[in-house]
Amino acid sequence: MNHIKKVLLDPEIRSWVMSTHFWGPIMNWMIPLATISDMQKSPDIISGKMTVALTFYSLAFMRFAVKVQPRNMMLFSCHVINIGAQTTQGIRFINFHYINNNKNNNMHK
Repeated sequence: MNHIKKVLLDPEIRSWVMSTHFWGPIMNWMIPLATISDMQKSPDIISGKMTVALTFYSLAFMRFAVKVQPRNMMLFSCHVINIGAQTTQGIRFINFHYINNNKNNNMHK
């Protein structure tokens, strides 16, 4: 317990926790968490345009996270996970709207 108290009282740690290098990634984690949560829902609610936009957003900010000084690996990891989640949703979108939809239409002819 003494070690935890010592770490929390460290001025450098406190400065980091009170910075955008900490809170930016924490708030950004809401995007991949929401996307992962939506994977349990029907694919008809997926917005293809938003999925593409969020993929490119994460690609851009993933690069930013390693170029900014000091590097923000917490932000980088958030965007890596988001790219995976958005790609999964994109595949679900394509399967639902283009692949499975065409199979269903061909069966009814």
